[in-house]
Amino acid sequence: MFRKFIPHIAATLTLAAASLAAQAQTLEGGPLHIVVGYAAGGATDRVARIVADKLQAKVGVPVIVDNKAGAGGRLAAQQVKATPAGQNVLMVANPAVMVVAPLVFKDNGYDAERDFVPVSHVNDYEFALAVSTAVPVRELSHLIAWMRANPEKSNFGVPATGSLPHFFGLMMGEKAHVQAQVVGYRGSGPLLTDLVGGQVPIAFDTFDVDLPQHQAGKIRILAVSGAKRSPFAPDIPTFREAGLDLVATGFNAFFAPASMPREKVARLAKDIHAVMQDPDTQRRFKDALMTPVVSTQEQTAAMLKAYRAQWAPVVQKSGYQP
Repeated sequence: MFRKFIPHIAATLTLAAASLAAQAQTLEGGPLHIVVGYAAGGATDRVARIVADKLQAKVGVPVIVDNKAGAGGRLAAQQVKATPAGQNVLMVANPAVMVVAPLVFKDNGYDAERDFVPVSHVNDYEFALAVSTAVPVRELSHLIAWMRANPEKSNFGVPATGSLPHFFGLMMGEKAHVQAQVVGYRGSGPLLTDLVGGQVPIAFDTFDVDLPQHQAGKIRILAVSGAKRSPFAPDIPTFREAGLDLVATGFNAFFAPASMPREKVARLAKDIHAVMQDPDTQRRFKDALMTPVVSTQEQTAAMLKAYRAQWAPVVQKSGYQP
């Protein structure tokens, strides 16, 4: 009779052990909130939601994406900075928040290096130089010649003044020895509308924004900013291939508030690293025309340091003030 219960006892013990293991893996402190400094539907928001979908199974608590739009992402940074140590909060941020804003705003409301801890770099994106079909050029060298011959027409649009496309456009102008008036827009949508309609002849924006209209023949992308051609459009040359020694990318990365215990930061970095290794996660990034990155916490910190070293001189030399 006793022997009949042995399998049941063993099964019960196995279930109990599994339950304890699951509890041990559960992130302490309740739901994990991922704060995005932009409206739902944008590129940074898509990054947050792709990762959040997979991360919930790793942390064992609900993962909630919170959109805190405003001030170019700075409101979100201010909110996350003030998070008490016991709360589970991460921020997805790009260079506008972590590199540019600290250089151009006197009172930023946060210190990008002191108030945040890098967790995981998850994707890169490139910039594109596109022209209206009304501009009679098909190569970068032809555009540079056209700009020199038509300085009064050589305006270039950017999705926002003070954005990385803005500073990348200035870098190109300096390399090519051309001057152009910068026209700032309230986002990529209005800029793309005017580029397609011919109201602005030239635009600098992220590659993922411009590619669908390029493929539809409504605009022409003349060059992309990566070190090599994009796998999403291998027919488009890099700036280097087109004759200008320019390489630049943007990034999205996860950051924790400095108040978060270091062991929890390390745990979240490990979990996101595992999520980014997942083939389905990588597919979803590529479907969104973004390059997925699998990065450790240490590699993320090194990337950020190198990025600041690259862009700080460009931003400072521009003399840009909000």
